[in-house]
Amino acid sequence: MANSSSTLTSVESLIHNHQTRFESLNKELKTHRLMLEAIMEADQEYQAAADAAAKAVKIKSQAKQKVLVNPEAKSQMEKIKDQQIEAKELKIALSDYLSQYVTLSGSNQIESPDGAVYEIIYNAHLSKKKQE
Repeated sequence: MANSSSTLTSVESLIHNHQTRFESLNKELKTHRLMLEAIMEADQEYQAAADAAAKAVKIKSQAKQKVLVNPEAKSQMEKIKDQQIEAKELKIALSDYLSQYVTLSGSNQIESPDGAVYEIIYNAHLSKKKQE
């Protein structure tokens, strides 16, 4: 039991160390991105190109809004939204079923009806718990 306790302590230490480095790295990245942005904003050629691109985006957005007023486009947008909701629900349900499958079978692989073998992979991450 002492071995599993020390292993758990080691894993917790690794988690904390990596999380701290991850947060530090993100702060450094933000600083470097801001510095690069300042350099780009100081360049007149870049500013002219950025202004032209912004105007083009605005014109495109206005044209898109005009097209989306069309009943056929509205119908397609509604279908897209419905299918996105359905896909999200299916993804959540599939994740739940895969968890159940791993628990029941003890295997992290599943074979599809056509013979393809899929590996069940979990994507864990840390999320700060909200204080109440």
